[in-house]
Amino acid sequence: MKKTIILFSLLMVVLSVHADDISAVKGLVHRLFPGYEQVFSFRKTAGKTDVFSLRSEGGKIIVSGNNANSMAFGINHYMKYYCHVEVGWLKSDTFQLPSVPPRIPKPVTIKARVKDRFFLNYCTYGYTMPWWRWDEWEHFIDWMALNGINLPLAITGQESIWYKVWSELGLSDATIRNYFTGPAHLPWHRMINIDRWFAPLPMSWLNGQLMLQKRITARERELNMRPVLPAFSGHVPAELASIFPKAKITKLAPWDGYAEQYSCSFLDPMDPLFTQIQRRFIEIEDSVYGTDHVYGIDLFNEVTPPSYAPEYLSRVAKQVYASLANADPQAIWLQMTWLFYYRQKDWTNDRIKAYLTAYPKNRSLLLDYYCDMQEMWKSTDKFFGVPFVWCYLGNFGGNTMLTGDLETINRRMEHAMAKCKGNLAGIGATLEGFDCNPYIYEYVFEKAWNFPTNRNVQEWVNALADQRTGKVDANARQAWQLLVDSIYNQQTVTQQLQPFFNMRPAFMTSKMVSQIPQVDKEDKILLEVIEKLLQVDSDRQSYHFDLANLTRQLLTNHFMSVFYDYQKAYEAKDLQTMRLLAKKMTTIIEDLDKVVGTQSCFLTGKWIKDARAWGKDPMEKLYYEQNARNIITTWSDKNMGLNDYAYRSWAGMVKTFYGERWRMFFKAVEAALKARQHFDKAHYDSYKDRVCTFEKYWWEGCVGNFKAVPTGDSKTVVREILAKYQ
Repeated sequence: MKKTIILFSLLMVVLSVHADDISAVKGLVHRLFPGYEQVFSFRKTAGKTDVFSLRSEGGKIIVSGNNANSMAFGINHYMKYYCHVEVGWLKSDTFQLPSVPPRIPKPVTIKARVKDRFFLNYCTYGYTMPWWRWDEWEHFIDWMALNGINLPLAITGQESIWYKVWSELGLSDATIRNYFTGPAHLPWHRMINIDRWFAPLPMSWLNGQLMLQKRITARERELNMRPVLPAFSGHVPAELASIFPKAKITKLAPWDGYAEQYSCSFLDPMDPLFTQIQRRFIEIEDSVYGTDHVYGIDLFNEVTPPSYAPEYLSRVAKQVYASLANADPQAIWLQMTWLFYYRQKDWTNDRIKAYLTAYPKNRSLLLDYYCDMQEMWKSTDKFFGVPFVWCYLGNFGGNTMLTGDLETINRRMEHAMAKCKGNLAGIGATLEGFDCNPYIYEYVFEKAWNFPTNRNVQEWVNALADQRTGKVDANARQAWQLLVDSIYNQQTVTQQLQPFFNMRPAFMTSKMVSQIPQVDKEDKILLEVIEKLLQVDSDRQSYHFDLANLTRQLLTNHFMSVFYDYQKAYEAKDLQTMRLLAKKMTTIIEDLDKVVGTQSCFLTGKWIKDARAWGKDPMEKLYYEQNARNIITTWSDKNMGLNDYAYRSWAGMVKTFYGERWRMFFKAVEAALKARQHFDKAHYDSYKDRVCTFEKYWWEGCVGNFKAVPTGDSKTVVREILAKYQ
């Protein structure tokens, strides 16, 4: 009798787990596809390998899978390849469902090729997500589930935990909140790069983020994700030394041009206080957010370690892992390998090996962070057997520029899967910010599953064209094939791609001039693609985004070509031609602002509105707005190396920030010529000082009042613009 009760209890537990998975995926369908709840019927299957199956049965679409995440990916497969529906990563990305759900002519079963599918980057929390509320997070988490992501970086709300830890150790409220940075800059505080920039951090932010992270982690786990939580990396408030005078706390060198007052302090992992802080942080974090035992710790991101001696690096890594295991015996230490790429001359293989193999391999997980540029697994003997995730980065600063080499991505991922079967744990994407190339990341995550189109780029592109327009259309397919054969077939060769228009104005270098033929060639392709898309009859939001996005690129390219003629006119001292070309470029700026204004994701006004919404009073609203403006312009203070790093070709900024800088440049150059002088270094330095003053005034003085909702029909606007230039 007792044995029967035990078996019955176990059966109830299993059924409960199955019911939870099915309930979770039903909830996703209800949120994303209302009206389709009765279309799908779900079946939970056994087994640990992620797999989904689709089939039609009667009037139902039967979705089977081993968990909610697999079933969600199956739903997305049905939506994309049978309904021609693409669900975007932003809540503003709308779509239309077919009135009659398509049947599946032949059953489909697809397995995952890798266990882990990682997503996000510390920087994404500054360049894209700092102002998100739950509604945007809820949609995004559903998008991650649809794309099979099961290992998301989850670092929201950690400052609320740190506040508790530092308070317990005796630091005051003012000291702690002045140690933090402003919200948009917190990723670089978390990576031990900067302290105090835009401090103090309001208490309302800490409280709001704590509640938000609770909802984020709960929903991610509901959809079978393992949130990667933060842990202690040695970063401490400088004032901690006054409470623990014997602690080995070192002031790190200033990061990337910041003044010394913003430098971070680092507690030596060998110090007993390190283990004490690690344990307390994880205890509190676990009590508030729970844990899946995966923790992100990056000790030396873009900073120099106290020593590069292999013995030291081995000892430090071993001690950091020991502190983590002391707090959570099941802990897995996840870290990005960006530091090995960033300082390749210093991180030699003997040092990397000593650092990575100092603790158990099965307690480690690495992110090969920038495989679109350099696959570190190839130069480190496959990370010496330590499990790693192949990652596509593809974007710096959330920049708005077309980029993404699908053929290279395909080839490199297939090669890694063939050569690293022993320790390739997964596939990931580590974009710094959401950009204007969302489909590239969807392609990366489809590669993590074993179905035919994941090896054939051309077939995948045809399906993408159908999804973007909502139908099979010859013009759309031809347009996308042309795009992928040209623009989306260029390997990234720089860390940061930036249109000339978004740079602080100056005359072109010889290297920039050499790019003009390539830009002109790209313009011809873009014009042909846009004209083909204009022949498509579609009301899909994704279709209208593509028209605006491609025209945005066309206009910024055209601006560069016109400026090249302006520079030649300057060299010829042809003031009349210069004025005509300056006027033409001013018109391009106005047209660019108008076309990006048709899309919600290209609105400066929305970014600012979302930031201000976190403020509980006028002063806090101003604080958040200034922080939001700062990071997408000068990034820090005026005239530092990070200026324009996170540029945005967004409506509002185009006219009032970039446009004003160009108007100032044209005026300064003309003034020099009128005075019969060259626009030499002295003239440029004087002009640059004025521009720097303006840039700071733009973000600090909150120049401009921008629309937070899109205006105009992109198709109409694009046609008007093309008619003007042809």
